[in-house]
Amino acid sequence: MSGTSDSLVIARRNVIRMARIPEVVVFGLIQPIMFVVLFSYVFGGSISVPGSGLSPSGYREFLMAGIFAQTVTFATAGAGAGIADDMHKGLIDRFRSLPMSRGAVLTGRTLADLVQTALTLVVLAIVAVLVGWRTHENFGKVLAGFGLLLLLGYAFSWIGALIGLSVRTPEAATSGGLIWLFPLTFISNAFVPSENMPPFLQTIANWNPFSATVQACRELFGNLPPNYPVPDAWPMQHPVIASALWSVLIIVAFRTLAVRKYRQATG
Repeated sequence: MSGTSDSLVIARRNVIRMARIPEVVVFGLIQPIMFVVLFSYVFGGSISVPGSGLSPSGYREFLMAGIFAQTVTFATAGAGAGIADDMHKGLIDRFRSLPMSRGAVLTGRTLADLVQTALTLVVLAIVAVLVGWRTHENFGKVLAGFGLLLLLGYAFSWIGALIGLSVRTPEAATSGGLIWLFPLTFISNAFVPSENMPPFLQTIANWNPFSATVQACRELFGNLPPNYPVPDAWPMQHPVIASALWSVLIIVAFRTLAVRKYRQATG
């Protein structure tokens, strides 16, 4: 119980810190908004989605789940940089001297990052509606889709925590948090259907945890074209279950590794 209380105190501290540095949140919003505008208007009329033809509005609806998922996973770099900065400034050493749970520092940080991710998703959804994105399912399913996105973002923040504890500077944490995310997000079904890829990349894309969340959100938002050919891979046939399982597995694995690394770094 004390561990939960300690985690909430650390989370509150980090949320207050974000509020006092609003430019961090603002700059974090610029990139996903640029992706929405660029992909919607630059590529929207030239990328064909099976079942919807070359309709720009059809591609926008297909695209948005991928943009949402990319946004929550790219928050990984910020999580890693924040923890690396705290380590670099000696703040973690001060926390270590307090009678508090060892894992609370990391849990609090990841919860604060989750709050920022939720705020980003709200703004991004408003921008998406302005450029023509619409949902075609009931409110409960739409809410479940955003819940899966937040779960994925929380899972990836633990990867960022491990990276932040494993490097010496915030700059290295930012680079380390981004370099592997580009192939993860682009070798997926986020921006183009996976069936357009070579067979080897199709297999990777269809079993990519990122792709499972994107596919789940498209189903829950009602953004899959009526005649869209769903790949035969199990995660694509059962994307909601696959997305939740992948996220929980990532949280369990990387939280364990991050807390162990934290204990080693502060031991």
